[in-house]
Amino acid sequence: IQISDNWPGYSLDLFTYPQHYYGDLEYVLIPHGIIVDRTERLAKDIMQDIGDNDIVVLCVLKGGYKFCADLVEHIKNLSRNSERFISMKVDFVRLKSYHNDQSMQDMQIIGGEDLSKLTGKVSFLYFLFNYPIFMFFKDIVGTGRTMKVLLNNIEKYKPKMIKVASLLVKRTSRPDGYRPDYYGFEIPDLFVVGYALDYNEHFRDLNHICVINDHGKAKYRV
Repeated sequence: IQISDNWPGYSLDLFTYPQHYYGDLEYVLIPHGIIVDRTERLAKDIMQDIGDNDIVVLCVLKGGYKFCADLVEHIKNLSRNSERFISMKVDFVRLKSYHNDQSMQDMQIIGGEDLSKLTGKVSFLYFLFNYPIFMFFKDIVGTGRTMKVLLNNIEKYKPKMIKVASLLVKRTSRPDGYRPDYYGFEIPDLFVVGYALDYNEHFRDLNHICVINDHGKAKYRV
């Protein structure tokens, strides 16, 4: 689903959201209900593509945890109601790449167990470990620099297959921008918060994906 650059979004007055964020947001870019429906469709696409393989999921914290949990739950529900059972194991890794709203040059990778266990496995990025498929779930892909760093670290262990799923992809002017195998929405190059996406650890408790305003950036700047 592509959201155009001139999309005005939804008025905040149409939705409920935490009162402590009043005055900090411009508008709702993607309402929670649309996120849920789109995530369910991604789960169906993934189920169709992976066949009889089990999944190892690596979830990128912290922004990816809501998308990861909801997508996994949809896959589990589809598996329960089908003739084939999909087994999944989940692990977590954290990437620190932002200071306030600016991307940092140096990136930290925190967490994750012994990645040598991936050797010869089929992997779906966002879920990870001793299973034939390794799936990687991420909250948002912008320039793709974060994903390329993480994938380079994973690929040296020679997994049989890696797939990447992201809730959001930002449109950028870079011609070499990374595209995940599965994604929910392509959005303009905006700094968005909500649905576990944060600005200095704030706004994770916001269900909708919203655009933060200058007042909100100044209020929570570190």
